[in-house]
Amino acid sequence: MNSPISPLSPRLASTTAKFRNRVPTQVRRTIALYLTCVCVLLLILNTDIIPSVPSPSRVFKREKPIQKPVEPSSAGAFPKKIWQTWKIDPFSFEERDSTTAKTWTTKNPDYRYEILTDSNDVTYVEQHFGPEGFNRLDFVDLYRSVSATIIKADLLRYLIMYAEGGVYADIDVEALKPVHKFIPERYDEADIDMVIGVEIDQPGFKDHKILGKKSQSFCQWTFMAKPHLPVMLRLVENIQEWLTDIAKKQNVPISDVVLDFDEVISGTGPSAFTVAILDDMNKRRKDGAAITWDDFHDLDESKLVSGVLILDVEAFAAGQGHSDSGNHNARGALVKHHYHASNWPSRHPRFNHPMYGEVEKCNWDVECVRKWDEDVETFKLFPPDEQQKRIDEKKFLDSQQLDLNTDQQPEPNPFPVL
Repeated sequence: MNSPISPLSPRLASTTAKFRNRVPTQVRRTIALYLTCVCVLLLILNTDIIPSVPSPSRVFKREKPIQKPVEPSSAGAFPKKIWQTWKIDPFSFEERDSTTAKTWTTKNPDYRYEILTDSNDVTYVEQHFGPEGFNRLDFVDLYRSVSATIIKADLLRYLIMYAEGGVYADIDVEALKPVHKFIPERYDEADIDMVIGVEIDQPGFKDHKILGKKSQSFCQWTFMAKPHLPVMLRLVENIQEWLTDIAKKQNVPISDVVLDFDEVISGTGPSAFTVAILDDMNKRRKDGAAITWDDFHDLDESKLVSGVLILDVEAFAAGQGHSDSGNHNARGALVKHHYHASNWPSRHPRFNHPMYGEVEKCNWDVECVRKWDEDVETFKLFPPDEQQKRIDEKKFLDSQQLDLNTDQQPEPNPFPVL
């Protein structure tokens, strides 16, 4: 028995014939064309439902996301938060680090105190700069990519200060005075966005080939900021561009870049910090007068410029032996940097001349630096064989001196003193 819908069904054939007789031949011929046009139109209007093939340039490079709008918290008080970063959590600190860290909580009992470690720093960055935070996935990628610990440490402090603000201090910095002493009474806290101090004030060396970029800088081992300041954001963006450029020049990923001491200082450290702040001051300056280091040279009292309160060198960098930094017993000394956590130069060495060593050992003494420069230039005039001969002689004398020092060390007492 034939099915009602079978092509052999008499009923279907009769119905088809009736339809064909009722529809004009010209219309029947154009139906296929109409249907084709409708399909093409629908395809054009719905191209978004068809997945596009990503171009090679976008497969391996994350586009800079649109950051969620954030207003700088320039009004009101600074957040009562103290931040430090270190390799391990406070419960595992050595006594030296624990004693230093406790000075911050002891002198500031009404402040929240938090330490980010190598175990939770990435989580912090992801939380605050991921899709649910500021939506700066490029910052998250950058932080994950960096392997040099000192670069991560610099990046992290800037990211923290942008996200939450408060006081940042290196783990080997001791609090000598409570945080409320950071701002002299004559200032209104509402007018201040950041509190920083001078670290190195040696403009006489600004043209020196090694010391120049380090000769004028603000301190970033301790500073205070309100959250969401554009200067902190730009600072991270500057570092991002700098690292990307270095990686391209070395033809390696960011995780494998090799950096010397001066590159770290100028790329992410105090020099980079100083350049970003001076640039921000000038952008915010209303009268158009250029702000340079001359405005802070020989600073003997605090100065408020473009929302940034600059303290003299004694406040955060006393006892350096240069830049008229005074000592930690001075009334104006607010913190004491012990430097016991500052071993990163061993992985990012300074320029070390084979005959005359590091010019930094002069500690900004004018005569010492002048003598080092003269010796280095004179050494260049010797023929290569004479240079090597002198280097070999120095190595021999240095090894003898090392042996002598070893022999003169007292033997340990087999009978401990009780």
